[in-house]
Amino acid sequence: MGNDARLLKEFKQEMMKVFEMTDLGLMSFSLGMEIKQAEHEVFIYQKKYSKEILKKFKLEECKEVSTPMSQKEKLCKEDGADKVDKGYFRSLIGCLMYLTATRPDILNAVSILSRFMHCASELQLRAAKRVVHYIKGTSNFGVKFTRNKEFKLVGFSDSD
Repeated sequence: MGNDARLLKEFKQEMMKVFEMTDLGLMSFSLGMEIKQAEHEVFIYQKKYSKEILKKFKLEECKEVSTPMSQKEKLCKEDGADKVDKGYFRSLIGCLMYLTATRPDILNAVSILSRFMHCASELQLRAAKRVVHYIKGTSNFGVKFTRNKEFKLVGFSDSD
């Protein structure tokens, strides 16, 4: 048994003496987030939650798109389009905001769309639904944390 494993085992035993608790093993699901743990990495994703969003907004059969937002999209408050139900739009954006916890690839699009929570039009709703279309094809995406001797933050983005 390695030094880290021994320390962890001792810590758990001490905690069980002080607090009423049970060791349930490796975490696999918490707060709508799915967790896959390996020896040197942890992968956190929200595939189940992504599927729930598709179902909630009746978009299970939608076509997949390769990007969350069109680069040509210029959204503004007074775009001349018909306004949409605020409650529906807020609910959609709220669901997408929670998804950003493990999906930094949609963070920019959701941030832009959240500016229209009080005055959403058909154009903003269409842009928000595009994010959901993107999620359909990328529901396996998430965030992977790997163990490394030297700490180095590495990120990737394919958007401008």
